[in-house]
Amino acid sequence: MMQQYLKIKAQHPDELLFYRMGDFYELFYDDAKRASQLLEISLTKRGASAGEPIPMAGVPYHAVEGYLAKLVQLGVPVAICEQIGDPATSKGPVERQVVRIVTPGTVTDEALLHERVDNLVAAIYEFKGKFGFATLDITSGRFLLTEPQTEEAMQAELQRTRPAELLYPEDFSQMVLIESFKGIRRRPVWEFDVDTARQQLTQQFGTRDLVGFGVEKCELGLAAAGCVLQYVKDTQRTALPHIRSLVKESQDDSVILDAATRRNLELTQNLSGGLDNTLADVLDKTTTAMGSRLLKRWIHQPIRDRKLLNARLDAITDLKDSGLHAELSGVLRNVGDMERVLARLALRSARPRDMTRLRGALQQLPEIETLMEETAEPALKGLAAACSPMPDLCELLERAVVEAPPVVIRDGGVIAPGYNSELDELRELSDGATRYLEELELRERDRHGIDTLKVGFNQVHGFYIQVSRGQSHLVPPHYVRRQTLKNAERYIIPELKEHEDKVLNSKSNALALEKRLWEELFDLLLPHLEQLQSASLALATLDVFCNMAERAEALNYCRPSLVEEPGVSITAGRHPVVEQVSSEPFIANPTELSPDRRMLIITGPNMGGKSTYMRQTALITLLAHIGSYVPAEAATLGPVDRIFTRIGASDDLASGRSTFMVEMTETANILHNATEHSLVLMDEIGRGTSTYDGLSLAWASAEWLADKLKAMTLFATHYFELTELASMMEGLANVHLDAVEHGDEIAFMHAVQEGAASKSYGLAVAGLAGVPKAVIQRARQKLQELEAIGQEVAANPTSQPIGHPASQLSLIPEPSEVELALQGINPDDLTPRAALDLLYKLKGMV
Repeated sequence: MMQQYLKIKAQHPDELLFYRMGDFYELFYDDAKRASQLLEISLTKRGASAGEPIPMAGVPYHAVEGYLAKLVQLGVPVAICEQIGDPATSKGPVERQVVRIVTPGTVTDEALLHERVDNLVAAIYEFKGKFGFATLDITSGRFLLTEPQTEEAMQAELQRTRPAELLYPEDFSQMVLIESFKGIRRRPVWEFDVDTARQQLTQQFGTRDLVGFGVEKCELGLAAAGCVLQYVKDTQRTALPHIRSLVKESQDDSVILDAATRRNLELTQNLSGGLDNTLADVLDKTTTAMGSRLLKRWIHQPIRDRKLLNARLDAITDLKDSGLHAELSGVLRNVGDMERVLARLALRSARPRDMTRLRGALQQLPEIETLMEETAEPALKGLAAACSPMPDLCELLERAVVEAPPVVIRDGGVIAPGYNSELDELRELSDGATRYLEELELRERDRHGIDTLKVGFNQVHGFYIQVSRGQSHLVPPHYVRRQTLKNAERYIIPELKEHEDKVLNSKSNALALEKRLWEELFDLLLPHLEQLQSASLALATLDVFCNMAERAEALNYCRPSLVEEPGVSITAGRHPVVEQVSSEPFIANPTELSPDRRMLIITGPNMGGKSTYMRQTALITLLAHIGSYVPAEAATLGPVDRIFTRIGASDDLASGRSTFMVEMTETANILHNATEHSLVLMDEIGRGTSTYDGLSLAWASAEWLADKLKAMTLFATHYFELTELASMMEGLANVHLDAVEHGDEIAFMHAVQEGAASKSYGLAVAGLAGVPKAVIQRARQKLQELEAIGQEVAANPTSQPIGHPASQLSLIPEPSEVELALQGINPDDLTPRAALDLLYKLKGMV
C-alpha cells in the first residue's frame, strides 16, 4: 500500500495528498507533519520505513469539507485520492487515483467559497515590459483576457480582479508585482507557449481558430489564457462544457482606475483590508449572491459607453417609478445562486440539493415573466426574454428529485417515487421487508409459545430471531444458533435466510440503479446548459437593477445626466458612505468643473472635510459610469476616461519605499497618464519633505495639470501660496472648507465656499487631538515669531541670510550667484575687454 501511495505522491509533489483509506483520508510523511500544524490534528505513527516509524495524520471522510475550506483559505492545494476499485474483488491494495485537485482558484464546492465574491484563477505573462493577463471564474465559466501595456496598468488589473490563485512562468521577472498574493503558483515556461494555447482553446471551444472571439492577435494574453485552461483541466479532471468563449477586455471601453485609486476610494475593500464602510457595503443589498458578485464587477469596471449607461439608467428608473423592484426582489430571493449551481452541473459535481435549488430557480421563472409583462423598457424586455420559463426542464426536476433530498447521493433516497418503475419495484421489495418481518415474528411467537421472541436486523449479522436466555429451551430444533449474547440467543431459519438474500440484493440493486439514474439526469440537463447560463446572467442583472432602484429610492439618489460637453457639474453632492455612517447630518456640497474652470484649489483646516469632498466627487462620477443613480440633487457629467486619486499614503516598508516615495510614484503616474478628460484628485502633495521642496513640487504639479494636461482637477493643499495660482493662470479657482474658531474651540462647517481659506487652524486641530496645552501655547508663540520673520523678509528680500527659517516661509526666490554678480556692476565703468571677460565669467557661472 505504501508503494502505491509513494507512486501517486510522486505525481503530486506540491499538493497535500488526501489518501482515502476506509472512512478516513490519511496523510503520510511530510504531508502529515504539515497538515497536523495547519489543521491542528493529531500526528501519529504507523508501520516503518527504513527502520523509522512513518508519520501519519488523518481526517474523517464525512467531515473533509471543513478541513478543505481551511486549507483553501490558507492557499494550500490538496489532491483528493479516492478508492476506485472494488475491495471485494481486489487482489492486493484497492486501486486508487487522484480524482480532483482542490486549489483556491478552482474550487466549486459551496462550502469552500465566499458566496458574494468572485473566485478567480488567473495567469500573468510578461514580454519586453508588456503583459498578458487572463482570468477564469470556474464557477461561472467567465473567461477573460487583457494586455496591460505598463507595470502600472498591470498592477491596476491585479487590484481590480484580486485572483484567489495566480499562475506565473518560472522565468517571470516582475515578482515585485505579485509576491504579496497568497495563492501564487510557479508553472513551467512551456505552459505559456502561444501555439499550444491556440490549440487548447480552439479544442475547448470547438472552433477552427480564435478570430470569432477577437483575440487572434493577442499573443501575450493567449499565452496566459492557455496556461489557465491547462491548469483548470489538470485540477478538475473532467470536461468543462460551461467554458464556451474567451472575451478580450479593452481599456477603451472602461473608465480606467489605477491600483492606488481603487484602494483610496475604498470600493469593495476599506483601507484596513475589511469589507465595512465601503461603497459596495452601502450599495449592495442584492437578494442573490450572483447579483452581488455582478454588482461588484460593475463597481470595479465603470464604462464609458453612454448608450449602455443610459439603457441601465432607463431600466432602473422604470423599476423605481413603477415600484416593480420590490415585487421582483421578493421572487428573486428564491432563485438563489443559480450561476454556481450550473457550474457544478457542468463539472458533474452537483449534489442533490443543487438540483433542488435549480428546480426552485426554474419554478420562479413564470412569475418573473408575469411581473415583467408590465414593463415596456427595452433593456428589461431583453432580460425577460433571456429568462423566459423552461417548463420541460422544471417538470423533469420536479419528477426526478424528491422534495428534500439528502446531502449526497451515496446512500440513495434522492430519485423521487414514480420517476422510474424498476427503481420503485426494488424499493417496494426492500420496504416490504418490514411488513414480512412483523408477520414472521407474530407467527413464530404463536406457533412456539415464546413471548420474548423478536425478529431483528444488524449490519454485521444480517437478519436474526432473538429469544431471551430464560426461554431458549422452547426453541425448536430447526432454529440454527447464530450468536450468543449476555441475556439472549440469536437464531436463523432457512426461510429468513432466503428473505435476507432477496432484500439485501434489492437494496444494493436499487442503490446502483439510483446512481445510474442520477448520472443520466446530468446527461438530460447538460444540452440546455447555454440556455440556463443565459437565464442565470439575466436574473443576476435583474437583481442588480432592482437593488439599484431600491437604493436610489431609499437613499434619495438622483439620476445623473451624461452629456458630450466636458465637465462635472454636481448640485448638493454627498459622500455615499460617510453620510451613512456619520452621526451628524451630512452637509451637501456643489462641484463645478468645466474647460474654463479646470482646477479647484481647495484649502481649509485638517478634518474640515477636504478629502471627503474630493472623494465624493470621484465616487459620484464613478457611480454615474456604472449606470447608477448618484447621491446628489442633480449631476451632469461629460466624458471621463480615467479617475486618479492621490490621497494620503503610508510607508511601503516591504518594498523599502517611504511615504514620500509612494506619494511621488503615484504623482508621477498621474502626470504621465492623465488627459483633459481625466478626473484627478490630488491631496496634500509634497507633505513628506521640507516645506520649500514640497511647495515647489506642489506648485509645479498644479501648473502641469492645469496648463499642459488640462485635466479636471481637485487640488487640496495646506500651502496657502498655491492660492496665488488662480490669479496667475486661467481655468483655476479657489474654494475652501469653512471652520469657525471660538477661543480655543473650533467648529468645522464642512461647507464648500468660493475663495481661499484665511488660515489653516492646525494648532486648533492639534488641541482637539489632545496635544498638551503648554505645547500648543509654545507653538502659538513660535508661529507668531515665524510669521513676523516671514513678513520682514517679504518686505526686504536681502535682509536675511540664506538658510534662515524665513527662507522656508516665502515664495520669493533667493537671488542667484549670477544675480549677485550683476548687482555689483556699473556697465558705464567697463572697458570693452572687461565687458567681454565678464560675459565669459557669467557664462561660466550659468
